[in-house]
Amino acid sequence: MENMIELNNVVKNFKIYDKPVDRLKEALSIRKTKYHKDFEALKGISFSIQKGDALGILGRNGSGKSTLLKLITGVLHPTIGDIQVHGKISAILELGTGFNPEYTGIENIRLNGMMMGYTADQIEQRMDRIIEFADIGDFINQPVKFYSSGMFARLAFAVSINVEPDILIIDEALAVGDTRFQIKCIDKLKEMKERGTTILFVSHASEQIKRFCNKAIWIKDGLIEAEGESSEIVDRYEDYMKMSSSQPNKPNITEVMAPDYAASDENDLLTPVDTSVLALIRKVELNNDQFKTFDKLTVDIQYEVYEQRIDDLLIGVAIYTPDREYIFGPNTYLEKVEIPTTRGKHRVSYHIDSLPLISGTFVIDVGIFNNEGIVCLDYKESVKKFQVTNKYFSEGRLYIHHTWEVNE
Repeated sequence: MENMIELNNVVKNFKIYDKPVDRLKEALSIRKTKYHKDFEALKGISFSIQKGDALGILGRNGSGKSTLLKLITGVLHPTIGDIQVHGKISAILELGTGFNPEYTGIENIRLNGMMMGYTADQIEQRMDRIIEFADIGDFINQPVKFYSSGMFARLAFAVSINVEPDILIIDEALAVGDTRFQIKCIDKLKEMKERGTTILFVSHASEQIKRFCNKAIWIKDGLIEAEGESSEIVDRYEDYMKMSSSQPNKPNITEVMAPDYAASDENDLLTPVDTSVLALIRKVELNNDQFKTFDKLTVDIQYEVYEQRIDDLLIGVAIYTPDREYIFGPNTYLEKVEIPTTRGKHRVSYHIDSLPLISGTFVIDVGIFNNEGIVCLDYKESVKKFQVTNKYFSEGRLYIHHTWEVNE
């Protein structure tokens, strides 16, 4: 398999000055007095990325993720080490990066195209596709300094994915923009991945990396802590984050607030005024709030779809402790259960025929997603609570079926 990106023992150091004037004082010092502190952002990174890989990059803020991406794109140069890139790169590193704020959207499309090495004719051939994908109306003819963060994201994505790069780099860009646009972006990224485009994907939403990427690396304090198959690396990273944080672990999703409604149709379905709201969980009910181990638990979920159809729709149900310790969380996509995806009101029930929890208080989260769980349409955290009690018959959190054998 062809390597598209190769890094060998890459180190990146920065000079940190307490005051801006210290940089000048150091430059003019006859005695070569040092006024800076050395900061080693990357401490010897080595890895390779093959053609068609979707590589997720995990790590806390300050771990070196953004520095790594800037080195790969050539925005920065390594202090030590070697970086080989084979192919044309398109990158969304920060909102507005590469845009001239005084230029209009169309002028910035042309500017970015020329920076990518395209001729004026080649850019014009792609112009309609880019404008259609960005879908920002007449703002395309306005200076980008007047754009919202969402408009920046739309234009940046539209340019980056329509210039047919060999390598696409995305740094947290999916966190901006409405749900409808996120779905469009993920659909396009899947299409590019199937065509063999190599994708580097940085996101604090680790579940997106688990579901979209086939490989992942975890960067910790400027070094690669772990690399390998994305699901395994995400699980290790999340365990580390839980152990190192005193705050309860929260899902990397945003709950959609109850919308205002415009009108109802013949099916008495209220349509939200906000057209970016595509589906909502309307009601969640449990068959009880007091259980004993091995009782049956039923979660009844009522939801509404406001589009004529939403492909790849899925529902997930998760059980947590009140301090957000994750117990169990299946979804309809993973278990190949088809649910209604067309416009209207729908109802799905989730059953655990024999509840294995021994004792304690637990909460239920319910979410509705698109694109294998990458895009969250609505999420209800701790929407229901239940308790499990028993006469003393075992200890721990879960009952695991087992046997004893006396050998002597």
